[in-house]
Amino acid sequence: MSTLLDAYSEAVVTASERVSPSVVKIEVRQQARPGGSGSGFIFTPDGFILTNSHVVYGANKIEVTLPDGDRYEADKIGDDPDTDLAVVRITAANPVPARLGDSQSIRVGQLVIAIGNPYGFQATVTAGVVSALGRSLRSQSGRLIDNIIQTDAALNPGNSGGPLVTADGEVIGVNTAVIRPAQGICFAIAINTAKFVAGRLIKDGRIRRGYIGVAGQNAPLHRMLVRGHHLQVSSGVFVAGIEPDSPAALAGLREGDLIVAFNDQAVPHVDALHRALTDHDPGVRTNLTVLRGTEKIVLSIVPLIR
Repeated sequence: MSTLLDAYSEAVVTASERVSPSVVKIEVRQQARPGGSGSGFIFTPDGFILTNSHVVYGANKIEVTLPDGDRYEADKIGDDPDTDLAVVRITAANPVPARLGDSQSIRVGQLVIAIGNPYGFQATVTAGVVSALGRSLRSQSGRLIDNIIQTDAALNPGNSGGPLVTADGEVIGVNTAVIRPAQGICFAIAINTAKFVAGRLIKDGRIRRGYIGVAGQNAPLHRMLVRGHHLQVSSGVFVAGIEPDSPAALAGLREGDLIVAFNDQAVPHVDALHRALTDHDPGVRTNLTVLRGTEKIVLSIVPLIR
């Protein structure tokens, strides 16, 4: 037992020591009044920081405190309330970027570590496991964020925007929310989603995306269906929910369908669908290919701007 505890402790210590130098405290002011505070983490060598949109939304001034106590005024590069993600930037000498992982490779039950500043207590570390994958969470803008990671690593106000980290010290999520008064039900935005959104925010400052009104989860496809329908993918997007009067509802999509292509391009997972919708011109009719039972169906859909 002591050996197992030592191995567990060593994993948590190693991961936190590797990532903590990248984790920052973010404080905001709104029209000369003190605002809230949260967390973030440096993800590039030139000072770009990932955090939650709700941490910096509407802020007139953003101040970032590094682990060594140095404080910097930050510029907001862009934020995306639909995914609750934002990017800010500081000009600092030799900022330490965190190493970003691949959220497609994580598994339920694996050890994860959350680092942040709950209630202003800087560089607080908690540990737990990945409780579930493929959750959907409604953002403050009202849009469903897909491919959410559920964890029991304790999060509190101020943890928002901090990293969720593997035992190898790779960031696989951006901590975003807790369910109260439940204990041990916390959520993080998958890092693959965050990479895509951050890239667009750095490039354009905002994201224009098509919207179809689906809550989706990654799902494997049966090999017989893949072979029988000559599909390009072995996984797709399971339709867990459809918003009333949405483009998906008007197109005839049903709960339980499996989306395998959008605009005749393969859709192996939720992130791919998001990218396809972002690249597609809203208001332009296109094809949505789904599996319904053992049948392949092509629906005609018109994504809207959101």
